Amino acid sequence: MLKYLIEKEFKQFFRNTFLPKVVIALPLFATLIFPLVANYDIKNINLSIVDNDKSSYSSQLIRKIESSGYFRITDVSSTYSSALKSIEENNSDIILEIPNHFETDIVKEGETKVLISSNTVNGMRGGLGSAYLNSIVSDFNSNIRSELMQIIKGKQVPSLEIVPMFKFNPRLIYRVFMIPAIMVMVLALICGYLPALNIVAEKESGTFEQMNVTPVRKIHFILAKLIPYWVVGFVVLTICFFSAWVFYGFLPVGSFITLYVFTSLFVLAISGFGLVISNYANTLQQAVFMIFFFVITFIFLSGLYTPVASMPKWAQFLSNFSPLKYIIMVFRLVYLKGSTIPDLIIPFFSLIGFAIFFNGWAILSYHKKN
Repeated sequence: MLKYLIEKEFKQFFRNTFLPKVVIALPLFATLIFPLVANYDIKNINLSIVDNDKSSYSSQLIRKIESSGYFRITDVSSTYSSALKSIEENNSDIILEIPNHFETDIVKEGETKVLISSNTVNGMRGGLGSAYLNSIVSDFNSNIRSELMQIIKGKQVPSLEIVPMFKFNPRLIYRVFMIPAIMVMVLALICGYLPALNIVAEKESGTFEQMNVTPVRKIHFILAKLIPYWVVGFVVLTICFFSAWVFYGFLPVGSFITLYVFTSLFVLAISGFGLVISNYANTLQQAVFMIFFFVITFIFLSGLYTPVASMPKWAQFLSNFSPLKYIIMVFRLVYLKGSTIPDLIIPFFSLIGFAIFFNGWAILSYHKKN
């Protein structure tokens, strides 16, 4: 009986000319476009310069800022007030004012001050831009100090050089961090939405009542709904792996097998949740709004964009009930660190728990009338 039910589901899936195209096109374009859009690497920050010193050191500082790749010098003003107008006219994001006697103070006093004024209407752009600029100025200051301290009274003074080493993402490329999470988001959208709309579509077409009067057991009915989307999940994930490799040359440090194992658990969990929604919804509109609400909530609690540790305590507690939190954690750890299943015991058993809970709920909430 189960065999024929699964065959029916696959036939219904392929008779719909739209769904197979979505399963192929969505992961392909999502992994191509989203990593370029969902990017917290702030670049092309418009900078206004007020150089009151016009010395060799101030020129070196300006060249260092311009060569960093983060800033575009869009305005060079003679006074701070005229630079402020470029901020008000939205031509600049940050003002850097270099004071008079900038070079003299560095050489004689060993210290000086510069003014950084940031437009924080866009808090992230202003905050990160100020942080980048502060880091560049600090690095410039360290270089100048080391040059001046190399020779004191004709004696060579040893200097200490600090070389930072970033593990797992040494170039600090944000899209490397985002691509695994985007794969999970695509899985959640396809394998969550489609099952949620499946039973409701049969209710509206009238075939659900015909199924109710058959001797099909509830568990077989739910399994027949789950298995096709379980297969679809593997197809979607394979397309994501392929497009991430082709477009970005991005391959996991760990094993593909580990990713497929955890994906099988996650797809069972999220598809089971979609079937729960479908059992309670009476129309397609109800199902769409219900699954949209829960999937969006799961995404924002998952650590997709912001770390879970940065959330308030109550949000950190609620994040434990989001299956996306655990699968995103797995994908990032496997892709960037090469973690294996023994390293991921907590996500492993958590996803098993979600799969059992949601699918058990789906079976119990399906009211079959003979």
